[in-house]
Amino acid sequence: MSLLRGILSQVLSWTGLWQLMVLVGAGLGAVVSVLTVKLLVRHAWFTHRLSCFSKPHAHSWLLGHLGKMQSTEEGLLQVDDLVQMYTHSCSWFIGPFYHLVRLFHPDYIKPLLMAPASITVKDELFYGHLRPWLGQSLLLINGEEWSRRRRLLTPAFHFDILKNYVNKFNTSTNTMHDKWHRLLAEGTSHVELFDHVTLMTLDSLLKCAFSYNSNCQRSSSEYVTAIVELSDLIIDRRKKIWHHWDFIYWKTQQGKQFKKALSIVHRFTMEVVQKRRALISQQKKTGADFTAAPQKKKDFVDIILLSKDEHGRGLTDKEIQADANTFMFAGHDTTASAISWTLYNLARHEDHQENCRQEVMDLMQGRETHAIQWEDLANLPFTTMCIRESLRLHSPVLAVTRKYTKDMDLPGNCTVPKGAISLVSIYGTHHNPAVWTNPHEFDPLRFEPANTEGRSSHAFIPFSSGPRNCIGQKFALAELRVVVALTLLKFRLTPGSDPEMGSSSGGVRRLPQLVLRAEGGLWLQLETINMEELQDE
Repeated sequence: MSLLRGILSQVLSWTGLWQLMVLVGAGLGAVVSVLTVKLLVRHAWFTHRLSCFSKPHAHSWLLGHLGKMQSTEEGLLQVDDLVQMYTHSCSWFIGPFYHLVRLFHPDYIKPLLMAPASITVKDELFYGHLRPWLGQSLLLINGEEWSRRRRLLTPAFHFDILKNYVNKFNTSTNTMHDKWHRLLAEGTSHVELFDHVTLMTLDSLLKCAFSYNSNCQRSSSEYVTAIVELSDLIIDRRKKIWHHWDFIYWKTQQGKQFKKALSIVHRFTMEVVQKRRALISQQKKTGADFTAAPQKKKDFVDIILLSKDEHGRGLTDKEIQADANTFMFAGHDTTASAISWTLYNLARHEDHQENCRQEVMDLMQGRETHAIQWEDLANLPFTTMCIRESLRLHSPVLAVTRKYTKDMDLPGNCTVPKGAISLVSIYGTHHNPAVWTNPHEFDPLRFEPANTEGRSSHAFIPFSSGPRNCIGQKFALAELRVVVALTLLKFRLTPGSDPEMGSSSGGVRRLPQLVLRAEGGLWLQLETINMEELQDE
């Protein structure tokens, strides 16, 4: 009898478990159904609201333009076609998930970029993958928190601070040039710019941000290797839509590699910030004035550690680490891209290269050492015009995205609805024939003062614009002028090729990643310049 009761009890428990599983399954099915309906209703609503914008041909109403946005040379040519066809803007749907307006005309871009920061939000589609690395940094936060942080960080980019960095730019550039001289002495005249220039900008940034001499241009650095790896992994993650979800990505091999590299970068930054704060606290206790110490010029971390808001509150260690990581991330790749493409464009235009070189040589007349000083930067007008034209033709950052907490009205009775992604195409604007004459040609004279009169303020936006523009643009332009000027002083540049691949008649194929790069690298041929011979000519 007891055996029978046991069997009956077991059967009933199994039955209950089965019923529970059926109920749970039904519940999950209901939840999925509700979410699917909500997704489709949201998609229909955005499709209707964005109908005022022209819409390129799509796969279907549901899939939209999924898979059509390519990070290749062909993808950039596709943008050229969109600009040619639609002139100012068009809608774009990535499945039923993401609803975009692509904009490439100053009249349509200006109202969006100039909108108050209080209603401007960074979207997760393009910026979310950076959050594990950069945390709650200036780049990713919004609203009042962003406004306070921007006020606290602005002093770090004041002209008086940037002056101190020029010597560091010179030192890091000279280290790169020493490597080039050694390569030439060994019989190697072709160099791939991105590899060399990226290490140089990292070297320079580590000096400016942390007063840290990494020696990364001469030997490997764990921290620098980790930063390069993180950038590559983010690019890889963006390409694979199933890796966009964290619960999948962190289980993959790439996700585990990302976490390992991330721990190296975060540990380095944390140690620097904590040691520097402890030093400041110790000096305050002994009565020493850290801010006036002549033996050490303040770096980025010093300045933001000492910065206070109107209530006397500074930034936490976590906030400082986030912004220091952002300074390294945003500063090295973008500036390296800008320098590399500028040198490439000058290599392709010998006349402009010679004019720039002569301008630099005139500055060096009578000097014992060939170093660029802060005061020299304002006396390089033609070189600066060439840099600006290169930033137009080959913008390091090809687009920025925004969301808004309210509807945004644009010309032509068009409205970007609240919650839609506004993709401001810097590349499209800079190559728009309605804005620029012969937009695919390198012509520095576009930036001659007389030729800029009457040009829209948003025709040229390599650093974005408005309240959420690039806080480090003056830093980047200063480094660009130093590196370009010193390079032209020491080397004559011509287009090169990868020795292992041989010469290629197809030309350079652009590669849009986190910044604009080139497939197979950007190769130049170097020739050492004898300054004495030039001065005798």
